Amino acid sequence: MPSVFLSPSTQEYNQFVNGGTEEYYANLITDAMVPYLRASGISFSRNNPGGTVTDSINASNAGDYDFHLAIHSNAAPPNLAGQIKGPDVYYYRDSTQGQRDADIVANNLKMIYPNPSLVTTVPTTTLAELRRTSAPAVLVEVAYHDNIDDANWIKNNVEAIGRNLALSVADVLGVPFVEP
Repeated sequence: MPSVFLSPSTQEYNQFVNGGTEEYYANLITDAMVPYLRASGISFSRNNPGGTVTDSINASNAGDYDFHLAIHSNAAPPNLAGQIKGPDVYYYRDSTQGQRDADIVANNLKMIYPNPSLVTTVPTTTLAELRRTSAPAVLVEVAYHDNIDDANWIKNNVEAIGRNLALSVADVLGVPFVEP
């Protein structure tokens, strides 16, 4: 059975501009994914919301997962706070599989994000969750929680984002996506 490790943000200190936290909304999105993953026959585990990124990496590496998906929201640097919009999908720069998977996630997000041209894939070597996980990994920043439009979009589209990310997981794993 294909499997994914879900790693919603554990960053309860990252506040949305309109109330709530990154950890809270990332976990709601993950919750919304679950019925679709089950219906599609995808096995999954998820991190401990009270843990750290290292705990998430260790839990993922302790299993035999086909894919690791980290779910976050973003914030601009202080000098640009509130001015940047759009999903960013990160992958480990040297991973061909990671780039393929990030492209799948980004292409699917373009179907639901209000301005598809703002959905980007970003290669990196600095994010531990991409660098240190055994399974091919993607870290998705679903939108900017310090931008009022993006923060409202996340809050108003938790179910749609969860469904879309579950569709991406099915696409990555090469299994048919099934509605619950």
